[in-house]
Amino acid sequence: MSPSPHLCCCYLQTLPPIFHKASLNYRHKPPQNPNAAERKQKLYVACGSRGSKPSTPKKDDYHATLKALNSKGRSPRKSLGQNYMLNADVNDQLVGVAGVEEGDLVLEIGPGTGSLTNTLINSGAFVLAVEKDKHMAALVSERFSSTGKFKVLTEDIVKCHVRSHISTLVGSTEEINSDTRKAKVVANIPFYISTDVIKLLLPMGDIFSEVVLLLQEETALRLVEPSLRTPEYRPINIFVNFYSDPEYKFTVARTNFFPQPNVDAAVVSFKLKPPSEYPQVSSSKSFFAMVHSAFNEKRKMIRKSLQHICTSLEIEEALESIGLLSTSRPEELTLDDFVKLHNLITKE
Repeated sequence: MSPSPHLCCCYLQTLPPIFHKASLNYRHKPPQNPNAAERKQKLYVACGSRGSKPSTPKKDDYHATLKALNSKGRSPRKSLGQNYMLNADVNDQLVGVAGVEEGDLVLEIGPGTGSLTNTLINSGAFVLAVEKDKHMAALVSERFSSTGKFKVLTEDIVKCHVRSHISTLVGSTEEINSDTRKAKVVANIPFYISTDVIKLLLPMGDIFSEVVLLLQEETALRLVEPSLRTPEYRPINIFVNFYSDPEYKFTVARTNFFPQPNVDAAVVSFKLKPPSEYPQVSSSKSFFAMVHSAFNEKRKMIRKSLQHICTSLEIEEALESIGLLSTSRPEELTLDDFVKLHNLITKE
């Protein structure tokens, strides 16, 4: 059924102006501490075509997004964190960051109207999309099912059995490279599920080689550039670096989305470590339990917050043996420090 003229008028009034390449608001994000100076040189501005795929006749933009939403009589749902990308150049850059090639299997989360999906398929990838909104799932299914390079699951990514779906696809689809380490994640995800998605995907280094996410800018900075002895340094930073090597890529201005959020976004690449390269701990479960216990009482010294594991004296001795003060607090310990401490005080 065609949307009513009133509905179309509503969208046209709500959407921001159409963008031109010359006016895109991309920028480097300066490092948050002196140790990140080298990383600053690696960041790049997402506005050119160097290293990106050639333009295709059907690039999604302002008008394509409007038409797709109207075709289903839909408006973005705040409860699902739906903010649709209006700028095809951002999608090109996301795919470029992940180095997507012919035969790659790519997991996309929340494809929406399919603007990023379109770029991924044009890059030669087979896309497994997970979309919670049944209307958007139907839309992308109709749009891409004929390509032979697309499958959509109408599921909540946080509850989805990703590993099982990936294994099934690799075993049944000839177009997919059989080396599952070629599988990648490329997604513009709802900001409110960022932490849940990261906790779900980063430990899958046996399946995925890289996870490229478009996140809220503040979240991206906290994940990539945390400083010791600051409130921003949290257990999630230990988790991220345990399983991956994160890198801040570029900022995406809020004006590139519909509806426009109150914050800018940023693209982060997580290069996943294979299991053989994880820090050597006797148990990852007990390791992260220890880290969370330490941070649950940040104002306390570790010798007090970890007394449920062993005595204060044993903790003091362990801290001193790895070159730390016996009065150390959790925000003063690096990932390597926590690993060494765990292996010294945990009795399996």
